[in-house]
Amino acid sequence: MTGLLAGKAALVSGAASGIGRATAVAFAREGARVMLSDISEAAGRAAVDEIRANGGDAQFTLADVSDEVAVEGLLAATLREFGSLSCAVNSAGMTGAMRPIPELDLADFRRVIDLNLIGVFLCMKHEIRAMQSAGGAIVNISSGAGIVAAPALSAYCASKHAVLGLTKTGAAENARTGVRINAICPGSTDTPMLQESMAVHAQVKKMILASQPGGRLGTAEEIAEAAVWLCSDRASFVNGHSMLVDGGAVAR
Repeated sequence: MTGLLAGKAALVSGAASGIGRATAVAFAREGARVMLSDISEAAGRAAVDEIRANGGDAQFTLADVSDEVAVEGLLAATLREFGSLSCAVNSAGMTGAMRPIPELDLADFRRVIDLNLIGVFLCMKHEIRAMQSAGGAIVNISSGAGIVAAPALSAYCASKHAVLGLTKTGAAENARTGVRINAICPGSTDTPMLQESMAVHAQVKKMILASQPGGRLGTAEEIAEAAVWLCSDRASFVNGHSMLVDGGAVAR
C-alpha cells in the first residue's frame, strides 16, 4: 500500500516541535520526502532522526522564516535535495507577550507579526514560485484565534486573522496555476508552546480548559492529519478554505 502523499516532496516550517513536528512525521509516514525547517537546530535534527528511524525520508535546514534571504535559501535547499516541491505547511509561529493592548510594547507586537505573518507571507511567496510550473498544495497554520477574539493576545490574534486573508488571496490568485492554498485553524492543542503559556498564566489554563466542549485539548497529531488530507490529491477541489480543527470550540 502507498500513502496519501507518496511521491511528493514536502516542506514543513516550525518542524522542531508541536504541530510542525507532528506534521513532518505524518507526511513522512504517508510517503512524502520531507524538508524540515526551524530555528531550533538540535530539535529539528532530532525530528529528522525520528522520521528516518521509522523508514521515512527527511532532511533539515536551519532557517528563520521572517528573513527573506533565509527563506530563499530554504527553498533552494529543498529543490536541490528533492528536485521539486509538491506541498508545504507553514507552521512556524509564536504566541508572544500576554498583555492588554494599552500595555503591549510595540517591539513585542512586531516580533509576533514578523514570525506569524511575515514568515507565512515569505514562505508562500517562494513556495508558490517553486510550485507554479507543476502545481502543488500549501497549508498555512492559523488558529481559532484567526476567527474569534483572543483577549490579551492582540498580536497573535491579528497575525492569525491576517494569515487567513493571505490564504484566501493566494488561493484566488493561483486558482488557474494548480497551486491550492488552504489554512488550518487549530483549537487549543497540547503543544509545548501552549503548555508553557498555561504554566506561566494560571488564568489562561483555566480559561482554555473551560472552553473545550469535549473536555480535552487537541493533539498535534490530530492537526497533522488535517494537513495530510489538504495536501493530498483527495482534496483536489479544496482551495481558499479555512478549516477549523478545534473539537467544536468556536461553534459554542
